[in-house]
Amino acid sequence: MEISTDIKAVLFDMDGVLIDARDWHFLALNEALTPFGYQISYEEHSARFNGLSTNSKLKILSDELGFPISLHDVVNNIKQDRTLRMAGQLCFPNVKHQILLSRLRQKGISIGVVTNSIRKSAEALLNYAQLIDFLDVLVTNQDVDRQKPDPECYSLACKKLGIEPHQAVVIEDGEYGAKAAKDAGCNVIRVSGPDKVSLEILTDFLPELMNL
Repeated sequence: MEISTDIKAVLFDMDGVLIDARDWHFLALNEALTPFGYQISYEEHSARFNGLSTNSKLKILSDELGFPISLHDVVNNIKQDRTLRMAGQLCFPNVKHQILLSRLRQKGISIGVVTNSIRKSAEALLNYAQLIDFLDVLVTNQDVDRQKPDPECYSLACKKLGIEPHQAVVIEDGEYGAKAAKDAGCNVIRVSGPDKVSLEILTDFLPELMNL
């Protein structure tokens, strides 16, 4: 891939990139589904559901397993409540992330988060992680008509920042998010989890980050 030398922004996915919330979403959704006789296995969630919005997950369950559409709002509300409860107990600041975002701000690089989570959950988790004050833009699944893997969310983030997509580097962990970013025209870095997110992964695009 040809690397752009005119990078003006770094856009982060949230779950699995800045916050290790992937298991929280799995557990919270199953807690909400269990009373109605439905479950998603960990293997299936990891392979297929991880990275999708809760509404998208419920639509799949309705289309393929007959989960009642009338229960979507109830399950969604319970799931969001359980996720926030887990975050309140388990979400803490990550020093490497704070250093990275501080350095980006110091170098005049815009910072954004683009997530398939709803705004209430995103703001809560980013507050727990003490990252929200670094952000120039936050795009959630409530800000777009089509969520990841559709590119609308990343196109919107770039528009809000006043930049072209090729001027943004996106850090994503999942296939859905990476596809959304690539289809929007952004540069993409894939990581396997939040522990891999640090200054070093951006040096190909922004070598100046290593200079004090």
